[in-house]
Amino acid sequence: MRKIIIIFLLFYLNNNYANSIEPDVFVQSTVNRASEILSQNISKEEKIEKLKSIAKETVDINGVGFYSLGSARKNLDSSQKKIYLGLFENYFLKSFSSRLSEYTNPEINVNGKEIINKNYTIVRSILVATSERPEVKIDWRIYTKNPDDPLIRDLIIEGLSLARTQKEEFSSILNSNDGDINALFKTLENFSNN
Repeated sequence: MRKIIIIFLLFYLNNNYANSIEPDVFVQSTVNRASEILSQNISKEEKIEKLKSIAKETVDINGVGFYSLGSARKNLDSSQKKIYLGLFENYFLKSFSSRLSEYTNPEINVNGKEIINKNYTIVRSILVATSERPEVKIDWRIYTKNPDDPLIRDLIIEGLSLARTQKEEFSSILNSNDGDINALFKTLENFSNN
């Protein structure tokens, strides 16, 4: 009996270790998958659909969405939050995939990580320069609360946080519409439908 318990514990510990993924390995794996799709000889629409699939697996879309909403989140009821998250996911996936699909074969090299705390790690990387574009520094804010399922929360490109930029844009829409959340809903819907 004791032997069975030890075997079970060893299996459990090894299994947990095998499932755990380091943030830098997670980022490199994610960019390699995206790069492989972008180098395929398929239509832009097919690339976009495959990139959306990767984003759904690797990005904390709800976390990014609520962060982007800022303090306005506190004023929403559960029904409005549900509508917002649906609209934001469509908006985010379209924005992300259509921008990324313009690249033919982006080579991104991960070159380090900085553990901020148990919930966050910054992974540092470089988008390698080509004859058409300069080298670009990209930092990835990875949410690591569950080490078995790290998720991307933000990209900081040459020091500019995409999540913060998004938050400022949404705040501007709300401020110019007297805080009416429906104005933001309409903007997200229009973007996704065009």
